[in-house]
Amino acid sequence: MHPAPSVIIFTTLSGLGFGLLFFLGLGMPDVTGWVAFVFYAMAFGLSVGGLMASTFHLGHPERAWKAFTQWRSSWLSREGWCAVIALILLGFYALGAVFFGQRWGVLGVLGALFSLATVFTTSMIYTQLKTIPRWNMKLTPIMFLSFSLAGGSLLAGQVSLAVPLLVVAAVAQTFYWWQGDKAFANSGTNLGTATGLGQRGAVRAFEPPHTGTNYLLREFVHVVGRKHADKLRVISFVLAFLLPVILLILPFNHFFALLAALSHVAGVAVSRWLFFAQAEHVVGLYYGKR
Repeated sequence: MHPAPSVIIFTTLSGLGFGLLFFLGLGMPDVTGWVAFVFYAMAFGLSVGGLMASTFHLGHPERAWKAFTQWRSSWLSREGWCAVIALILLGFYALGAVFFGQRWGVLGVLGALFSLATVFTTSMIYTQLKTIPRWNMKLTPIMFLSFSLAGGSLLAGQVSLAVPLLVVAAVAQTFYWWQGDKAFANSGTNLGTATGLGQRGAVRAFEPPHTGTNYLLREFVHVVGRKHADKLRVISFVLAFLLPVILLILPFNHFFALLAALSHVAGVAVSRWLFFAQAEHVVGLYYGKR
């Protein structure tokens, strides 16, 4: 798939933002007043900023509101509803913490649950696509949720939780890459099934369908060299997991904590780029690209 900057920003920032909102809704950290304002401003900024970035990949962003009407069948619509409900509930919860020094527990817990639901529904937008075997796996929502919880705990300053959650996210990412590399071959889809000629024998492309490019080639056929992908995976793993864990297990230092958070965000962004760039759409078979 074409790794559009808008969806990379969206999946990176919204996962971190809603992960942070999850922990804030559960009272971690238990802050009020101006300190709470800073935490909630960061969480809402990441969440809303990520959601807004996603609209730039739409052909008609002004029509995005229409997605809310399709909640019965669309994971995109469900994501929208979960996000709005989470932001409203935690918005009122934040008002209580910032201006009244109160924690309205029910609102916080419900908001936290809807925050995780938002991340899950986001992951299901991709998981449901059988035409992209690398996404069509149970590991996809596990990876999204583990990233969100690890990043959220890190931004919330919950070091005792962040270290094991980063390890869990690292394991999820590793298994996702391992299974994803085999997903296209294991799907049983090939040029024979794509053309419907497989029963006649082995099928190969004699020449491309046309000499120019088109929308399908621009959006759904993006090839990343294996050497480049391997290097980017190492960079992503080190920045997102290894370096933050090392910095967190050292004697606590606010500067180290900041470096850990920044490193994690950078690593997640690289991982998200690979998530889209390495997603092989089956339509590539028709063009001899798989």
